[in-house]
Amino acid sequence: MSNHTVIALNVVAVAALAFGLYFPRYHRKDMVVAILGLNVGVMGVATALASSEVSAGLGLGLFGVLSIIRLRSNELAQEEVAYYFSALALGLLAGFDVDPAWLTPTLMGGILIALFVGDHPRLFPQHRHQNVQLDSAYTDEARLVARLGELLDADIVKIKIKRVDLVNDTTTVDVRYRLRTGPVETSMRDLDRAARTP
Repeated sequence: MSNHTVIALNVVAVAALAFGLYFPRYHRKDMVVAILGLNVGVMGVATALASSEVSAGLGLGLFGVLSIIRLRSNELAQEEVAYYFSALALGLLAGFDVDPAWLTPTLMGGILIALFVGDHPRLFPQHRHQNVQLDSAYTDEARLVARLGELLDADIVKIKIKRVDLVNDTTTVDVRYRLRTGPVETSMRDLDRAARTP
């Protein structure tokens, strides 16, 4: 497969990733810029590395270091980390000459399909995860689970107590839960309409 074809495939794939999957779900413009910039940059460097004497291991190590620095500089959710690294992988696939030729577009498609399915809003729609700080110090786990279920109107699946402060009477807990009612699908347009209704 020619270089121009693979570059065109990469552009289509990263556009689908950024504008078709990521932005409609998360609405973060800064991450769209990061995804596009990272992908094109990685593809350019990978293409240069593939046609030079420098080893691929050095190039991959460089990308790993750069991505860790970037991720440590700004906190990202786990889902956003997946999009970020997918952009990195798409760029690397486009930059290296892979044989047979059909493998590159197949792998690119696989990455996009995995993200589409794994991050689809209909996949486990009632499951949630939150860090909750309560205004009481709970040392009894059963009472804590009951209180969380009442507050969140949910069935508690798992908890991890992060901190119990007996002096300030607070408890911080990482809680995984399942909503008892359907998830609320509220858009900003609906909120705006509700605010203007007397």
